[in-house]
Amino acid sequence: MTSMPRFEAGGATFHYAALGVPPGEGTTHLVWAHGWGQDHRAFLALAAQMERAGAHTLLDFPGFGASPRPPADWGTEDYADAVAGWLATLPRGRRIWIGHSFGCRVGLQLAARHPGLVDGLFLVAAAGLRRHRSPAQRLRMTARVTAYKLLGRLAALGLPVEGWRSRFGSADYRAAGAMRPILVKVVREDLSAVAARVTCPVQLVYGSDDDDTPPELGHRFVDLIPGARLAVLDGFDHHTILGEGRHQLLFRLNQFLKAAP
Repeated sequence: MTSMPRFEAGGATFHYAALGVPPGEGTTHLVWAHGWGQDHRAFLALAAQMERAGAHTLLDFPGFGASPRPPADWGTEDYADAVAGWLATLPRGRRIWIGHSFGCRVGLQLAARHPGLVDGLFLVAAAGLRRHRSPAQRLRMTARVTAYKLLGRLAALGLPVEGWRSRFGSADYRAAGAMRPILVKVVREDLSAVAARVTCPVQLVYGSDDDDTPPELGHRFVDLIPGARLAVLDGFDHHTILGEGRHQLLFRLNQFLKAAP
């Protein structure tokens, strides 16, 4: 992997990619924050098309991409506090946080806990609220969790059940490895109270076909965050919204940059 610049914050190392001009006094600084299991490359094509907008920092959160795992089992507040420590060292310009999924969780924490450090949130497929599930969906979820735990106990006894067990855990959980304790902590968070403390401008964008973070989460976030706006892009899911939906995202982002203070 090509060597990337890095900074130390909160006892962790953040590697990142930089585009555009360096962050400076009065410069618009766009901070791009990827989703779980991804890295800065998830946003690279989008950021490249926005390069003239100012300074761009595309993060690899600790535990992803080139950045080593954080020193403890962090929650999103820990990621946000570490980013805040880094931002506080930079010249003050207009700062816009652009997040996808997990990156939205961190952005909400950052804006709520350190309101003077960010001037706007552009959140794509934002996670952080408890899903509203039908009785049938809750029953299926309970059955999957119960089966996964039971197979875990059988595996601990030495029985060859890993092939069966892999069918019940989520793809993120199976792939998390050493990050699994952090994933468990993150998915259990309910950011309702955090969202209600966000005071900067917020644009929420969801894909209509997103089953991981469905648009109903966006409607609830709008009710929680004063002045937040919601856009639902037809035909995109949790991941295609960053690819095939890129041009619609760019249009919405440019609109947001023009409107945000």
